Amino acid sequence: MSAHWLLKTEPSTYSFERLLKDGRTVWDGVRNNLALMHMRAMKTDDQVLIYHSGSAKSVVGIGRVARPAYPDPKLEDPKIVVIDVVPDRRLPSPIPLSAIKAEKDLADLPLVLMPRLSVMPVSPEQWKRILTLAEAAV
Repeated sequence: MSAHWLLKTEPSTYSFERLLKDGRTVWDGVRNNLALMHMRAMKTDDQVLIYHSGSAKSVVGIGRVARPAYPDPKLEDPKIVVIDVVPDRRLPSPIPLSAIKAEKDLADLPLVLMPRLSVMPVSPEQWKRILTLAEAAV
């Protein structure tokens, strides 16, 4: 059974639309120790929610891990890892952070509790709830 994660990105830096166009990307730039720990726990085919930070503040798409954590080839620090991500699909409707915060079932989502964390786990129940919100918003 695959795990579920949420990856944050500033859309002006790397958007989900660009991931759809590119077909695959190296997810790099993560320096926070907890976020790096989460990246090291990821396995091939784990599903990821892509969250646009900045002014967008919404979950916009789904991808998956194509290659688990490996040392960032651009750096000489083995503690800094990257993963490869491929897109699966755009959500039918973006889910704004305000809608996520309004859901009692999502109150313990790390996105709500630790808003600065850029890589975080998502429980199967939280994953289902977020996808239900995306379908309901259409």
